[in-house]
Amino acid sequence: MVALSTLVTALATTALGAMDAASRKEAEEWRKRHEESYRKEYVPLAGLFALKPGPNAAGSAASNAIVLPKSAPAIIGRFVLPGNNVKNVTFEPQPGVAVTMKGRRVTTSAALTSDIADAPDELAIGDITLWVHLSGDRPTIRMRDPNGETARSFRGFVWFPIEDQYRVTGRFIKDPAPREVKAPNQLGDEDTMQSEGVVEFKIGGQTVRLRPMTTRPKRFWFIFRDGTSGKETYETARFLYSDLRDDGTTILDFNEAYNPPCAFNPYTTCPIPLPENRLKVRIPAGEKAYANK
Repeated sequence: MVALSTLVTALATTALGAMDAASRKEAEEWRKRHEESYRKEYVPLAGLFALKPGPNAAGSAASNAIVLPKSAPAIIGRFVLPGNNVKNVTFEPQPGVAVTMKGRRVTTSAALTSDIADAPDELAIGDITLWVHLSGDRPTIRMRDPNGETARSFRGFVWFPIEDQYRVTGRFIKDPAPREVKAPNQLGDEDTMQSEGVVEFKIGGQTVRLRPMTTRPKRFWFIFRDGTSGKETYETARFLYSDLRDDGTTILDFNEAYNPPCAFNPYTTCPIPLPENRLKVRIPAGEKAYANK
């Protein structure tokens, strides 16, 4: 009987160790993918320009509304916003200038799909790319330049060690009905998101709740602060994703909590946590404050 008990304990310990090892590997691989994605999408961002109703000239000349790096022609064309209709931003190319979209040269006025879509229309001029970005309902032009100062001075990511205690199981408490939430960003605009309830979990010896946004069925996005914000971690917010399981629970692995791109790049727009998502408990897990802070 003693031998059997010892065997059961050993098997349980081995199984737990395997589970922890698998979770650790999952977090490590997630961090690698995240860094690769951020280096591609957000590190090279080099400009964010608000569009005014009417034509907005773009090019390297200082007289343009949208001033591009010196490597670009003096004028590449103009972005036209008819009134405040963000769905109808068009680009009119400057004759003789090689601006391309989806590999083809733009020779006439072209309607631009914003990045609210999965595949926004990106204009390319050399290594520089431009597209329509919505900050709340306000249309802007976002620019990516891999040779820009922001990309060249980027110092990389800094993470807390991965620890099992910060991978917790939460219980989803559903609202009576889904509702729209107005989430402000650091530019003063508001993004409309959907929320369906809160997730309750224990961490740091406390029982707390966070309200996630639902990005697709059974997919949660948490925008939160905690007791480390403004100290070890970025002061404005951190992000975390999780999936709702069929039993009404979700795994929150704070080892995968990460900074919004506005932590290191001034040309981004990032939502601010709702008051109920500003926790006092310390969660020293996931990404630390940007190395240059």
